[in-house]
Amino acid sequence: MSPDKTLADKAYRKLRAEILDGHLGAGQKLKLEALAKDCAVGMSPLREALARLQGDHLVVSEGQRGFWVAPLPLDEIDDVSRVRAMLETEALSASIAKGGSAWERRVKEAFERLSQFEEGMPSPGTERPAALLNAWEERNHAFHAALVSGSGSPCLTRLCEQLYQQSERYRRVSRMVSGGRRNVHEEHVAIFRAALERQTLKACRLVEDHILRTAEQIRLAMSLNELPDA
Repeated sequence: MSPDKTLADKAYRKLRAEILDGHLGAGQKLKLEALAKDCAVGMSPLREALARLQGDHLVVSEGQRGFWVAPLPLDEIDDVSRVRAMLETEALSASIAKGGSAWERRVKEAFERLSQFEEGMPSPGTERPAALLNAWEERNHAFHAALVSGSGSPCLTRLCEQLYQQSERYRRVSRMVSGGRRNVHEEHVAIFRAALERQTLKACRLVEDHILRTAEQIRLAMSLNELPDA
């Protein structure tokens, strides 16, 4: 990897984390000189990083006017959640039908890692700091990826991954504002058991409910004015 690519990746990871953690707020204008200084990179690597963030739907640009942190429109999370639920349940159904021992092993390993972490998290109603949410997100990602990994369709798997990433920012906001009031661990346990017992209809229904419940949680938070201005 060239030095510029390394610097661009460094800036990308730093800015992505700051957006997901809320340090860079929705709709905030991004000042390139300040960002370059903060990330300790030049303009070329910074612009490459910003281009990648646009691909992640975390940054938007308007012609020559500059870059902004992408807003958090409610209609987008509704749309993303519906499409993600459709594709992820299709991929899960195929994985249950086609997945062999390697798929089962991957699902078990990802679930055990996630479950152990969730069991040690603060009790419902307790504030969840950003570092804790970051660690949870990594394990949650691995579990959902494992569930659909046996579908046999690289295209479907790739689309599921893209939609998971697109919904990550909303999911983190939901986890922060909920204060843990929703018992996501129990939802994961139920999904895991149904998938491994090859109960296709039940597993798909649980995954769909799991995804759409987050959208409901976001809507509730916005109605209570708990979210920052989007």
